[in-house]
Amino acid sequence: MWLLSHIGPLHYAKQRNHLERDVTMKGLYFFFFFFYEEITFVFQERENLPVTEDNFVKLQVKACALSQINTKLLAEMKMKKDLFPVGREIAGIVLDVGSKVSFFQPDDEVVGILPLDSEDPGLCEVVRVHEHYLVHKPEKVTWMEAAGSIRDGVRAYTALHYLSHVSPGKSVLIMDGASAFGTIAIQLAHHRGAKVISTACSLEDKQCLERFRPPIARVIDVSNGKVHVAESCLEETGGLGVDIVLDAGVRLYSKDDEPAVKLQLLPHKHDIITLLGVGGHWVTTEENLQLDPPDSHCLFLKGATLAFLNDEVWNLSNVQQGKYL
Repeated sequence: MWLLSHIGPLHYAKQRNHLERDVTMKGLYFFFFFFYEEITFVFQERENLPVTEDNFVKLQVKACALSQINTKLLAEMKMKKDLFPVGREIAGIVLDVGSKVSFFQPDDEVVGILPLDSEDPGLCEVVRVHEHYLVHKPEKVTWMEAAGSIRDGVRAYTALHYLSHVSPGKSVLIMDGASAFGTIAIQLAHHRGAKVISTACSLEDKQCLERFRPPIARVIDVSNGKVHVAESCLEETGGLGVDIVLDAGVRLYSKDDEPAVKLQLLPHKHDIITLLGVGGHWVTTEENLQLDPPDSHCLFLKGATLAFLNDEVWNLSNVQQGKYL
């Protein structure tokens, strides 16, 4: 779901002057009742932002993406706030910069992700954000594309570049490749010269993945629950196994203990270990992953590594990281 606020170039200067004056604006926030785990959304009036100081940037929001609110993380962080801002992936135009800002200047087009402790919601006309949470928006990328892809783009780049060190000739298994995260990860892996294998959760997803250019080496249709992912990957790699696995969640328990839907779409953790090659990298999004000693021993024999992809870790302030870690 998207909220796009766009103005024509002829009206930009006039609206900018309006935004820089002391006016009252509305922003979207939510109440989170931790005990009941309920969310209530409210519009809150707020005065125009104070003078931009130090490393902060005042930004006119042109597009904002609405992503899922991670209430579990908010509860774990024990953030004592009455209102939480809504909308964190934003794209817009720089109105003003603080005295210590070095990366941006007024009229720059930027995109970024607001931190969890941000006081300003992305669903507002103007926000104030630290420059380190922003990057320059490419000229040919639209406002909506920028705001809509920044989060999954950061996740995919983190998984492939920092956590698994993808390089030309490597084989990469990307689970649920037709998802937003999966499509970006496939393109990044191809850009690095890797060989990509992906799974599809439906016929529509399979057809979508088969249209990729350059083509995906193999699309594994897991929608009917009859295809064995490990066997398909070992067959595609000549029995060597894949170098990198980006999962979309895994099954932890036996068939009798898992919901039917999860049984059908997700591989078991043992399957991932089986299809992983020597020196391979397993990047998981399963925050509650549990490995038994035999599983760990198998990873040890393969010299493999396991990394957790937490897409919020880069968006926590130093204070929050201290609490979280």
